[in-house]
Amino acid sequence: MIFDFALIADSIPKMLTGFWMTFELWFLSAVLGMALAIILLLMRISGRWYLFSPAMIYIYIFRGTPILVQIFIIYHGMPQLEFVRESMFWPILREPFGCAILALTLNTGAYVSEILRGGVLGVDRGLKEAGAALGLSATHRFIYITTPIAIRLALPAYSNDIISLMKSTALASTITLLDMMGIARTIVAETYAPYEIFISLMIIYLIMTWITQRTFGWLEKRMSRHVRSEA
Repeated sequence: MIFDFALIADSIPKMLTGFWMTFELWFLSAVLGMALAIILLLMRISGRWYLFSPAMIYIYIFRGTPILVQIFIIYHGMPQLEFVRESMFWPILREPFGCAILALTLNTGAYVSEILRGGVLGVDRGLKEAGAALGLSATHRFIYITTPIAIRLALPAYSNDIISLMKSTALASTITLLDMMGIARTIVAETYAPYEIFISLMIIYLIMTWITQRTFGWLEKRMSRHVRSEA
């Protein structure tokens, strides 16, 4: 098999024109997903069954089903509902970009909430008791003691989820969005050269993954700079 390197050189700039679409999907879904995850976390640790149970059901559904199915249900199914078409959200949901953001947000929110919960549960009980002994309220203990430590503990797993979210944005091409994957599929349809195009796209995603890993690695070291390993 002979690769057409001229085609690769010509196609990479074209695929990169979809980078900002990919980045917007990735960034907005990550930010909104984090906000949703915090809400779900607070519901999970509230101790109230009427908050705990809906959060558990939501997390189970979105972690237990493929994100591609979720995208298709939101994009193809929700417009069939009259109350959705008459709602204030219809201008967003009638566009594939809005549907993709919603699906990615709902999916990553479920995963990140469990990552954050793991971080919260990993905080040493003695630290909380020490805060109580100092007279800190439960709210202050959660904000000033639990949260900083939980973030540090959850960061490695969160970085993996962010990378998974970045790769999941490629599924947006299935609902007509011209992100990098969508442009790559268009080029393949025109050139009948899937190996060159998709390998080139794979390299682009690998570079994005490497940059993300390095960034989170720096953050982990920065947040753990005061932690000294025991001899």
